[in-house]
Amino acid sequence: MAQAVPPPDHAAAAQCQLLLDRKTKPPGSLGRLEELAVRLAGAQGRARPTVARKVVAVAAGDHGVTRENVSAYPAAVTPQMVKNFAGGGAAVSVLARVTGARVVVIDMGVRGGSDADGVIHMPLGEGTASIADGPAMDLDSAARGVQSGVAIALALAQEGLDILALGDMGIGNSTVAAALIAGLTGRPAREVTGRGTGVDDAGLARKVAVVERALEINRARLGEPLAVLAALGGFEIAGLAGLALGAASVRVPVLMDGLISTAAALVAARIAPALAPYLIAGHLSPEPGHAVALAALGGPPPLLALEMRLGEGSGAVLAFSLCEAACRVVAEMATFESAGVSER
Repeated sequence: MAQAVPPPDHAAAAQCQLLLDRKTKPPGSLGRLEELAVRLAGAQGRARPTVARKVVAVAAGDHGVTRENVSAYPAAVTPQMVKNFAGGGAAVSVLARVTGARVVVIDMGVRGGSDADGVIHMPLGEGTASIADGPAMDLDSAARGVQSGVAIALALAQEGLDILALGDMGIGNSTVAAALIAGLTGRPAREVTGRGTGVDDAGLARKVAVVERALEINRARLGEPLAVLAALGGFEIAGLAGLALGAASVRVPVLMDGLISTAAALVAARIAPALAPYLIAGHLSPEPGHAVALAALGGPPPLLALEMRLGEGSGAVLAFSLCEAACRVVAEMATFESAGVSER
């Protein structure tokens, strides 16, 4: 099941750091921007990394748990938003234009399907079963979802891809992601469940209770990461996990967005631990489960903290600009020698 992921190229990372140290600045004075450049260099296997070819993959799927009234929005919003993505009107579409990124929309299991132009169709079904009643899907569906994501990532890489951001759409998926993070980390439901689309106090209490019920009813299934994904996950989360694995297998770094995409990345990293160095946290969501998932992954802190909780890949797409800045410092900034600047 694990997609082969090569280790980071430590020689390329070290060479990138040497290049940065020769720039017209005190060593390390660009702080985490230098750290980001080195991380990108190690992932891509080249001392001068580039993120010119940027893609945000937005995977969509419906969730049976919406029947538990866990969202402020109806399930019908999922297919409606897929059309909005395809039409270029969503927040992630606007932000992608700002950062020069391409948006790829994937139907992993939207109820009723999607007839929007340009959508990639890889449906595993018309939405998952409710995690409050049993497993979201069977093991075969989870495996097929991951492999579909891998296949899409490899196809994107063949077209030309330097960095991939993960985006999501699926009403009810903040409940599912909270359950998945709890199932993978052992943290209680109340510590990983947030307001999602903006539910009130009663709605939040209902979400916590649903996550607790899901964990209890699926307890016997919470073993291997793929089994946890099948029990508590979503079709779009399976696809996102595969996208991360597929990208990393061909040395493409992966920008995580918020709660849902990071839950998917956590599943993928549990399937293939070698994935972790390829994962970059684009931003920090106020959803409590996001910080828990990031801590479990153990990477550097998120690049941004803007109180964003929309999903779609919106925060990750904004972080593309920082990745590009890091790369251009390596490529374009003068050295002490070339600029005729005295060293200390």
